[in-house]
Amino acid sequence: MNLINPTKLAISLALVSAFAATGLAQQDMMMMSKSSMFKGIEANTGTVSAEMKNKRIVLSLSKDFKTPKSPAPHWQVIDSAGNVYLLKQVKIAGGKMNRSITVPAYVKDVAKVQIWCSFAEVNLGEAMFKTPVMGMGMGMGM
Repeated sequence: MNLINPTKLAISLALVSAFAATGLAQQDMMMMSKSSMFKGIEANTGTVSAEMKNKRIVLSLSKDFKTPKSPAPHWQVIDSAGNVYLLKQVKIAGGKMNRSITVPAYVKDVAKVQIWCSFAEVNLGEAMFKTPVMGMGMGMGM
């Protein structure tokens, strides 16, 4: 009769769990992308980096990005199908900035990032990715 050794089973499960976690971390790291420089009437410095964290796209402005002096600059993303999503404000109370945002799960990919002035309804500048950054939300069957 073959009996399962509880110690060997626990070690095997720990190894499988560690391998799976490492695989997820490696998958997230492989999904990093950097955009072109921002180009526009007011937003024309810096880039955006995109990475996967917890199966979601996280966008971050580079350190050399300068916030436009418009009254209401917002993050706006455009997917590969041309759908436009107005997201959070860039400038927030107390002179602070949303330098990083998590893209909602319903956005299937990100092809462009715009800094959009919601007050004047004008594109202040945009940065593009060479290939769309794919999300793992609703657009990916999750």
